[in-house]
Parts: sequence; structure tokens; C-alpha cells
Amino acid sequence: MSEVRSPVLPAAAPVVNPDTAEFWKATAEGTFLGRRCGDCEAAIWYPRPICPFCHSSNTRWEEFTGRGAVYSYSVVHRAGGAWKGVTPYVLAYVELEEGPRVMTNIVDCDVDAVAIGDAVEVVFEDTGEGSALPRFRPVQSSEEVGQA
Repeated sequence: MSEVRSPVLPAAAPVVNPDTAEFWKATAEGTFLGRRCGDCEAAIWYPRPICPFCHSSNTRWEEFTGRGAVYSYSVVHRAGGAWKGVTPYVLAYVELEEGPRVMTNIVDCDVDAVAIGDAVEVVFEDTGEGSALPRFRPVQSSEEVGQA
């Protein structure tokens, strides 16, 4: 279970529907859920009841580790709306240990130091409406932890 904290970046409440309600409820508790297909065993992201690989409806909720690696990223320097005052920030795809790739933000980092392959872990930023957005931060090495 990860922490649920106040947002550093804008954290708009998601649209919750019957297919995603369990996921969003879990985020508020600091748990990262995904789905797994009972037929082909594929890990599924985004959470939905039908497997996008074999089209089976035999899917189940599973707690994902919340760990992964930066697959691709971009540092955003110009933005509008609620995002205008928080630049620069990192928009990224994180490849989860379970396999799927998640579009997200990398937070708690030096935006100029982010690199493809960096190990990351999920943190949750409270939307204030009963859900939290999963974002990822770099995993500190054991050397960094000792220096902190």
C-alpha cells in the first residue's frame, strides 16, 4: 500500500463508472489495482471487464505492485489551464512490472534527471472526491536512502 497525499500537480477527479469504480475506490486507500484475464493471463491496463487481447470477459481484479520503469517521457515546459503554473513537469509512460504501460506523471524528481529505464513506484495524489490519481516517483537507491 502506498501513501495518499495532497496533489503537487493538478488532480482532477476522474469520471467513475461501474467498470472502474473498484479501481478508484482502491486508489483512495493507497492500493493500485489492475485486471488480469483468467483465460490468457494477460495483465490489463486500463482496468476494464473485457480482455483486449483475447476478448474474454473472464477477468478479475488484482493488486499490482505499483512498481515499474520509465518507458518513455517528455518534459512539459508550456501548458495551459490548471497546468500553466506547474511547469516544468514530466509526462511519461511507465511500464509496470506486470507488463502494461500506464500514461502518468513522474513526480518528486529533478525533471532534468529523468531517464528511460529509471525505476519508479506509485504514489497517489488525492482528488478530494473519494479517489486519488496514481502517479510515479523515482525509487531511491539504498545509497540515496542512507544519505537522506
